[in-house]
Amino acid sequence: MIEWCEEGLVLAVRRHGESGAIVDALTPDHGRHLGVVRGGAGRRLAPLLQPGAQMALTWRARLEDHLGNYTVEPVRSRAHLMGDALALAGLTSVTALLAFVLPEREEQPLLYAQSTDLLDRMGDDADWPLSYLFWEVSLLEQLGFGLDLTSCAATGSREDLAFVSPRSGRAVSRDGAGDWAARLLPLPPCLLGQGPASATELMQGLAITGHFLGERVAPALGERPLPAARARLVERLERQFLA
Repeated sequence: MIEWCEEGLVLAVRRHGESGAIVDALTPDHGRHLGVVRGGAGRRLAPLLQPGAQMALTWRARLEDHLGNYTVEPVRSRAHLMGDALALAGLTSVTALLAFVLPEREEQPLLYAQSTDLLDRMGDDADWPLSYLFWEVSLLEQLGFGLDLTSCAATGSREDLAFVSPRSGRAVSRDGAGDWAARLLPLPPCLLGQGPASATELMQGLAITGHFLGERVAPALGERPLPAARARLVERLERQFLA
């Protein structure tokens, strides 16, 4: 019998049999890992097994490649976010993206820490949408599709960086863009660490990360579309901050 115990972040839950549930969770050392929770769809456990909840997980299986079973104990509920439509949209986007992009059973200590910290901010920090943007930037980096905003792809200059190439993910200066500027993605100063972000800059940043998630990451995973939860978050942010 193989067994391990670790804290995990619930990403998704689906019914299994009459009263069980298959829980998809992100853990630091075992990565995105699935397991069956007996009674997980029942009256006692179902309210606890919600996306975004942190649980103490014990996974057991006869062989390493088996689905295995989880026993769970609650560590941190994020039910308080259910009353905040924007925060709930953010939580749903985070968990849906992680379930979509991550391979199973590859350790993810940094991404786990970043994701739980972001979800904590959603309950306490009004500026969490900017933290969400940087979370997507880091997610791209850890998936091997990171942005390079250190210097201009055309001239090598570090000055007046104003665009991002939609092909390479590299920064481009105003001089370097030339006649190609209209084909490039606007680079908001906040992604260069230059002060707080306006609503327009936030949406420009999300347009950049959304482009690479949709045009680079998703095709690498087999042409599956990005989870609709991300588009719903962006739409809600636009309505709240730009309307």
